[in-house]
Amino acid sequence: MMSSKDMTMSNSAARWEIDILEAQQPDVWLPKGDFLANHEYIVRGLLKEAWNRWHSQAMTISSPLLHHHMQLLDAEGGLLIESAIGDDLPNTGTEAILAPLNSRRSTGCIARLKLASADKTESFLLPLLEAAALTMQEMYDHAYDLLIVRQMMNQQQIIDKEARGRDYLFQAAKRLHDQNDVYSVLHVLLDDVEVMYPGAKVNLYLSQDFVYSDSRVKPLLLRHTNDDLNANAFLTGKPVTADEDGGGIKLAIPLRGNQAVYGVLSLSLQQRWDEFEHRSMVMLVDTAGSAFENAKLYEQSNLLISELQLINELTKRLNQSLRLNEVFDFALTELMTIFKADYCHLLQISNDGSNFQIMASNVPMTDTESYSTSTGFGGIVIRTKEPLIISDYWSTRVVDSKLMDASGARSLIAAPVMAGSAVVGVIMVSHQSPNFFSYENYKLLQVLSTHIGLAVSNASLHAEVRRMVITDNLTGLHARHYLNEQIHLRQRKDRCGSLVLVDIDHFKRVNDTFGHLIGDQILVAVSDVIRNCIRDTDIAARWGGEELAVYLPQIRTGQAYRIAERIRSTVEGQTDPTVTVSCGISEWSFDEEKISVESLFYRADMALYEAKKNGRNRICVG
Repeated sequence: MMSSKDMTMSNSAARWEIDILEAQQPDVWLPKGDFLANHEYIVRGLLKEAWNRWHSQAMTISSPLLHHHMQLLDAEGGLLIESAIGDDLPNTGTEAILAPLNSRRSTGCIARLKLASADKTESFLLPLLEAAALTMQEMYDHAYDLLIVRQMMNQQQIIDKEARGRDYLFQAAKRLHDQNDVYSVLHVLLDDVEVMYPGAKVNLYLSQDFVYSDSRVKPLLLRHTNDDLNANAFLTGKPVTADEDGGGIKLAIPLRGNQAVYGVLSLSLQQRWDEFEHRSMVMLVDTAGSAFENAKLYEQSNLLISELQLINELTKRLNQSLRLNEVFDFALTELMTIFKADYCHLLQISNDGSNFQIMASNVPMTDTESYSTSTGFGGIVIRTKEPLIISDYWSTRVVDSKLMDASGARSLIAAPVMAGSAVVGVIMVSHQSPNFFSYENYKLLQVLSTHIGLAVSNASLHAEVRRMVITDNLTGLHARHYLNEQIHLRQRKDRCGSLVLVDIDHFKRVNDTFGHLIGDQILVAVSDVIRNCIRDTDIAARWGGEELAVYLPQIRTGQAYRIAERIRSTVEGQTDPTVTVSCGISEWSFDEEKISVESLFYRADMALYEAKKNGRNRICVG
């Protein structure tokens, strides 16, 4: 069953169709005031109609006037009509009798009856002629009144039709403005037009790149020809009409808003078209253009809000971590989710600026492979400092890209990661399908890369500050507090470990003999020896003054002794001036009942004291 809304719409459409048929009738003159000379064609018609009616009635009663030659003259004496009876009467010796016709709506004479009589004694003819004139005058006034009533009724029908049309337009405009997405606006517009003109061919040509499944919505192609109504309507922003073969009409109305013209509604129908219909259709399409523009602005505002929310959330989550690897990993995950990408690469420029280092990627890559900053899409981004978008890498192939070739991707958007005015990295987001990323994706990545760059800069600065805090400025070894923290953490999860304290023998004598600058060089040289003699997982620190310390996780005393011996012998052989070192070793194991950093250092310190007391340049185990 039809809903009340559908029935109302159907009834309105039916009335609209009837009104269209009525509107196709030609306009009829509605007289205002009396008939004057400028209305001569109407006066003549009414007078002839009154004559014919009187003549018919006179014949039924066999009026004596019919036996005479009679004429109906207009106000200026011109002949309107005359009777055929009495044509055989002699023209000589006849006398004309005149009787005026005066309308009740006019003060002057509108016509005269003329009768030709050969007998002057027929005095009864004048009263009969005057009576005929009065009768004809009444018939004239009656016809006049009927004409006025018909015209008033027709005018009222036109007024009623326009009122119903305005009501239908109001309802259509309300339906259009009730929609908040462009698909619904176009659907309502096309359906309303087809309801108003069931037999018409309706198409909507849009100038924008708009994907819509309705076959009535098509792209607008500007051919720049004079006979292209759609192009002319779009370029001029005004409706254009043209006659078609078979008496039809084609109308092109621009779909325009306050900001731009978005397309053209094309309407072809095989019927006449009046001014009211033309105005109504233009108003309907103008309303649809405003609704379309509002829906576009609504969608764009929602998109902007969602992007701002996305940027805000991403920024907050990026700033929650100050570890550089966590920032890169989180950015990788979020970028792939936001852009629905297949692959993502975050590249950082090396310190010398010659190569890229892959900081995060979901494509398996060998860390040893070199990616030059002068080639590929990354090189383009670095040189231009601008983002780029590639619709189909396989068909265009502007440059050769190792990352694109390795992943098999075809679509790409890339943006630089900036630190101030310098490029420190590149973000590359790719997909295996061509033409996958939109211009909005391109702009969004440009915004996101700025916030990712800030997060990377903050994490890098934090890492640098932390390195400075835990690092001795002279030797480059770790600070004492960092060593204490690391031993404490290791004692929670390791099963054993060893500590080696290294003291430079007679270091005060070196300072006094060669100066403190040479003394500092000796400290640096011994620190370099220690770094070269231990593993990457071992922790070397400056304990204080000329004392250095090395913590060896998961190492027992025997192996720690060999490492300490390697340090001692290397220092003695490679320093200039030559210096020696004494070493004290202590260890801990999980089997001990009481484990502490203090006890470990105490035992190593006591062993170092024994090594010094026994002649220096030796190693003792505590």
